[in-house]
Amino acid sequence: MRTFANPFHVPTHRQPTPKLKIAVVGAGYWGPNLARNLQASPAWDLLAICDLDIGRAAKLAATLGDIPVVESLDELLDTFDVDAVAIATPARTHHGTVMTALRAGKHVLVEKPLADSRAHGVEMVAEAEANGLVLMADHTYCYTPAVLKMQELVQAGSLGEILFVDSTRINLGLVQPDVDVFWDLAPHDLAILDFVLPGGLNPTEVSAFGADPLGTGRDCVGHLNFRLPNDATAHVHVNWLSPTKIRQMVIGGSLRTLVWDDLNPQQRLSVYDRGVSLERQPKSAGEKKTSAVSYRLGDTWSPALPEREALAQVVEELAYCIHNKREARTGGASGLRVLSVLEAVTRSLSNDGQSSPVEGSELAGAGVRLERAL
Repeated sequence: MRTFANPFHVPTHRQPTPKLKIAVVGAGYWGPNLARNLQASPAWDLLAICDLDIGRAAKLAATLGDIPVVESLDELLDTFDVDAVAIATPARTHHGTVMTALRAGKHVLVEKPLADSRAHGVEMVAEAEANGLVLMADHTYCYTPAVLKMQELVQAGSLGEILFVDSTRINLGLVQPDVDVFWDLAPHDLAILDFVLPGGLNPTEVSAFGADPLGTGRDCVGHLNFRLPNDATAHVHVNWLSPTKIRQMVIGGSLRTLVWDDLNPQQRLSVYDRGVSLERQPKSAGEKKTSAVSYRLGDTWSPALPEREALAQVVEELAYCIHNKREARTGGASGLRVLSVLEAVTRSLSNDGQSSPVEGSELAGAGVRLERAL
């Protein structure tokens, strides 16, 4: 079983710790959310906003008390003595931006996905480790109370042996200019599975099917499948074209089934004590073919969850890991595992959906080595 530093609660500082200094790079869609949470956090002192569109940066800064703005990362690093940078720019820019920050000795929080390729991700993780720095992917869902409770239930064995995972993430969303629907939406679900499943996200191969009915040049609808241990299976459905928005994951176990519905704040998690009754099944293959399947019908319950903004926990986790020299629960190794699956998806798509092997992460133990080195 994998463990994380303080995995189910907000990181708690027993002794007063000095504020860390940070700047946000990128004032577009996600940058304002990061800036707002950093400004509100007692762990951080937000010093500057950086964006190529200086007017956009100034507009964001005005909502935060007119903090300074700069146009380039080089200007930021030359002007401000920051401990870390939070990067919210397109995936194609992550490698260059992150490497510049790491080489300047800065800790980094970077928007998902970690990079635009696994090779770039490996280089980024290696640079962070070599310099004793925290590199953290902003897989925000892994810091929500619902997903934390999911991890707790799965890791405790409350669901029994995992039989299947079925995840749906669809909406009428913006067709991205630089990535397909898999690279845009699937990182959320893959990061959740990496955090929740006992063995993390380690499929040996994946198969993916995509469609581009709008003729945009990139898949707008997609289905991703891969096997889990013990002949279990996982399916992820992503879609930019649905008029309805669904954020749901079903994790079926031999004892219970968990359903996460992120759009239902009154009951985000439901645990069903019903399903196939495996213990009643005969053992021999011949008997299995001729026997009827047995089912159990039990109760359904919904665990109580606190309501708090996940991104506030993300920035708190970053500060906690810097102060305590720990790998984040969505650190570089986790980001690499997600990238490995995404690259296998791309290869499968180019090969008409045939299974594609998932390249392993040489730096899967980066967090352990980081902690020992610091």
